[in-house]
Parts: sequence; C-alpha cells; structure tokens
Amino acid sequence: MNRTDRIEVMAPAKINLALDVTGVRPNGYHDVRMIMQSIRLCDKVSLKAIAKKEIILKNSHAFLPTGKGNLAYDAAELFLAKSGIDSGVFIEVEKNIPIAAGLAGGSTDAAAVLCGLNELFETGYSEEALREMGLSLGADVPFCIMGGTALAEGIGEELTQLPAAPSFYVVLVKPEAGVSTKEVYTRFSLDEATAHPDVDGMLAAIQSGSRQELLERLGNVLEPVSRQICPEIAEIEAELKSLGANGVLMSGSGPTVFGLFTDQTLASLAFKSFKAGRYARQTFLTEFLHA
Repeated sequence: MNRTDRIEVMAPAKINLALDVTGVRPNGYHDVRMIMQSIRLCDKVSLKAIAKKEIILKNSHAFLPTGKGNLAYDAAELFLAKSGIDSGVFIEVEKNIPIAAGLAGGSTDAAAVLCGLNELFETGYSEEALREMGLSLGADVPFCIMGGTALAEGIGEELTQLPAAPSFYVVLVKPEAGVSTKEVYTRFSLDEATAHPDVDGMLAAIQSGSRQELLERLGNVLEPVSRQICPEIAEIEAELKSLGANGVLMSGSGPTVFGLFTDQTLASLAFKSFKAGRYARQTFLTEFLHA
C-alpha cells in the first residue's frame, strides 16, 4: 500500500429523466420510481493519505462546511471507521455542480470519496459494498457510485442498471431561488388526482433506444409543487423550448431545469443565450455520460 499517492476522482452530476412518487412509508420516507442519468458536468475530488489520523477537507467554495455535515467529510469518516484505516486523508473538492440544485452535487462528492478511498487504500470493497456504505449518507449516493443510466426504486437505493439511454446535449439552468427538498415533499400530496409520469414507457424507450419516445415520456411528479415555490422553473422551461429544446424537465426536487437537445448547434446557442442573461452564473452546457 502506497500511502503517498494522490488520486483524483471525477464526480458527475445526475438528472432525472422520470421521477414518480408511489407511496409514503410510516417513517415519512417516500417510495419513488426514478430514471437517473449521469451527465458530464463534474466536481473534481482529490484525495491524499496523510499520516495523522484526521480528515482535512478543502472546498473551492469557502461558504461550504469543511467538517461534519459536508457529505464528502462524512463519507471519509464513515469509510475510515469501517475499514479500520489507521491514517487520515486530505480531501480537496473543486465544485462545478451548483449547490442545492437537484443534481446530487453533495451525493456525488460522497460517492467519489468512497470510491477514491477504496482505490487509494487498496481496501478491495466491491461496488455493491460501497453502495451499501453510501446509502447511510443519502439515497442518491448509491446511484452516484453506479453511474450511467439506472432505474431507482424504494427510497432510491434499489438500483437496476439500464442500457445507455439515447444521447442528448443538455443545457442546465438553475434559478437564483432555492427549493428545499423537505418543503417540496411536505407540500406534495399523493392522491387520485396526482399525474404520474410514464416510468414504464421511459424504460421501454431506453431499451429500444428511441429518442422520440424518451422525449415524450419526460416527467417529474414533484414539478407542480416546486413550480409553486419557484415560478422561475416554468419560465426557464418555456424559454428553453423557444430556443429549440426537444424536451425540458426539472431535475429532482429542483430548482434546476434541463433542456435536452439533439442538435449541438441549437444547444450551444441556447447555452449562450442564457449565459448572456440573468442566469449566467448558473447555466451549463453538458451531455449524457454513460457508465
């Protein structure tokens, strides 16, 4: 074991091509069925073993916590405790994924730390073992370890790897206003009037490789609630459509909206249009990332 090595791990963001809520558990957790997709917008996580048994975390965003409560720190603490490693680690996170955006930015950093430490210390955990470890940190962490295209069920931890979805260029736009995941789920009401996305249809579209059928089945059951909290979501979607997006949707509980484009030129023009306006700092051009 060479503990002087320093490694870098890319931590991709995710979007939800479909997100449905199917029930509520007695403990308040919601059962979901989601199609998750990795994208090429990534944080960069650097890891270095240090002799002293401590965790030092440095973020590119000074306002983020550097101790408990930061998922990257919590992941390192969990990994070192479970593996019995008798040294510490220096972690540096270069943030590119926007914060509290519905893109799993914190979860993917945690996933990168778990995978990176497994490599750094040559502990030999399987992907399944790492996913089990990650679940205690957050429901999105297991998917972020798996990556690619996947069906997520349960509270998000029951994962089925899917064939690579048809590729798209992706324009991401995050409103200035934040949306609390807790508030969204608190306001969300599951009843007979709930309009559920066609998750099975989305699965079939991915299996057949049909871009058109995938676009027709984009859906997020939480979006009406998040739109009430943040009306900019609807405004951004309308603008993306006017700029040529083939499909638009909110990711996760929001507030980030993504536009899917089959035409790279149109995607680039839409990106430049948003970059020239009020959402300049929170607009990104990326594409699907396959496992």
